[in-house]
Amino acid sequence: MHILTELRRRNILLYWLGLFNITVGIVCIVLQFTDDVQILGVSRWLKPMKFYLSVGLLAFTLNWLMHYLNNKKLVKIYSWVIAITMLVENGVILMQAIRGTTSHFNISSPFNGIAFGVMGLVILIFTITVVFITINFFVQTKFTISPAYVWGIRLGLVFFILASIEGGLMIGLFKHTVGGTDGSPGLPLVNWSSQYGDLRIAHFFGLHALQFLPLIGYYIAKTKNQFFLYAMLYFIFITALFVQAIKGVPLFF
Repeated sequence: MHILTELRRRNILLYWLGLFNITVGIVCIVLQFTDDVQILGVSRWLKPMKFYLSVGLLAFTLNWLMHYLNNKKLVKIYSWVIAITMLVENGVILMQAIRGTTSHFNISSPFNGIAFGVMGLVILIFTITVVFITINFFVQTKFTISPAYVWGIRLGLVFFILASIEGGLMIGLFKHTVGGTDGSPGLPLVNWSSQYGDLRIAHFFGLHALQFLPLIGYYIAKTKNQFFLYAMLYFIFITALFVQAIKGVPLFF
């Protein structure tokens, strides 16, 4: 496929990181049909599947977007930090699934507590790296792409960081369900709570602004101001999802 060839040309490290994560994600999909072990009422392979596929898409996205930064030396450094932190993060999630226990908010033993702490540390390093990438996109003034596309990348990164901060809120609460306990009945595939508020919903759409907003800036918005209108509507949408979750209201009520 042409897009894979282009991704390989732009950043070979993030290209292989993306392929590896998507491959593991697909294996986890298959394992859900061959292994009946469950964690919190769902297949133990569901969480690794979601995280590996998501990180695969993230690697491809950052691969594509960082191509527009002029400082290639910094891009190389950022790429290595992204690769190392995401391999560790998902590796811990996969390890805990294999062990038949939860990865997030698990301090039931010293080992599980250390594993959760390692995840928190690498995510912090990763998020700081994305902040630096975002600063680079704002500091750089000359681009070969349209202003709407540039702002799609910039605000996509900003929204991504805001969603990462919301992830910190879940760590502070030590759960993602509001009004109930984690592990309550959830929606198919995503497993978002069908009975209570779930902070993962706004988190999901905030993180994937990194894909949505650049696509809007490239394909839909004709001008910078038109893009800002779309971005504002998207921000209102994410904020509404967050407020709904905080109030303990499920997505569909």
